[in-house]
Formats: sequence, C-alpha cells, structure tokens
Amino acid sequence: MELIASFQVDHTKIAPGIYVSRQDAFRGGYITTFDIRMKHPNIEPAIHPNAMHTIEHIVATYLRNSAFREHVVYWGPMGCLTGFYFLTCSEHRMQPREIAPLIRDAFRHLADYEGEVPGATAVNCGNWLLHDLPIAKVEARQFLARKWKYRYSRTRRIAVDGKPCFDA
Repeated sequence: MELIASFQVDHTKIAPGIYVSRQDAFRGGYITTFDIRMKHPNIEPAIHPNAMHTIEHIVATYLRNSAFREHVVYWGPMGCLTGFYFLTCSEHRMQPREIAPLIRDAFRHLADYEGEVPGATAVNCGNWLLHDLPIAKVEARQFLARKWKYRYSRTRRIAVDGKPCFDA
C-alpha cells in the first residue's frame, strides 16, 4: 500500500507552522487539509491531552463563529499531539498564508480566553473532564511566539532490496 500524504512528510524536519497536507477537488471547489503544527515532532514534548482537548473546543468554536465559517469543514487534533488538522472548502486551492491571519486570531482568542470551555459538559462532550484551560493558554502563547514555516519536506521513495520504502 502507498503511504498516505501525511506519512510522506519528513517529521524530523517539520517546524511549527501551517502546511498544506493535501488538496482534493470536490464539487467544483477544493478541500484543503492544513497541518497546523504547534510543536517540533519527536523533539519537543507533545501537547498534554487535556490541553489538546481544550484547544480543540475553543479554536473550533472560534473558527465556526468567524467570518470564515462558511469555509470551515473540520478542526481536530493529530493523534501525535503535536498539532491540528484544519480542513477548508473553497473555490480555489487555499494556501497557508491565506489562513495564517485567521489562525493567529484564533490562537490569540485562546491565549486570552476566560470562562468556561465551550461544550465542556457531560451533555455536550464525550470526555468533558479531560480539559486544561491554563495549559492550553500557555500552548497558544508559545505557538503565537514562534516564527511559522509554510512548506515542509516530503520523503522520497527509494527501493531497498527491491522493496519500496520511504526515506528523508
């Protein structure tokens, strides 16, 4: 089987930033999957699951209430706990620098957020006790303080002993 696009990226070279993971034609437009990478994978500690969950709730709520809301398809955490996937729908192939101001605004909102985490109740959330607003705010401030990258290195396909594999 072919490796999916997100596994063809050299994770030893990913820095915090916004990357296009893939783009798919859909109903006359494009679904763009953005990799919103908050951490250097395999170098920095991953984001604590409680903070990831809180970031997910607050940023998703912000995005779906923003002027950009008609283009928002999905905002959700990566299993590796180093960032999020943000899926958008538009008439053109969106690029990272187009959404960077929106992502900055969403993370500024999170960094300054006070009050109850949206949807963090037993009725609204499948794991409502798994939240940590103070750590989520720290993570947001750290992400905002970084110089973001917008292009990442892909692995290249090579053959070893006649079998395909991927190498950086």
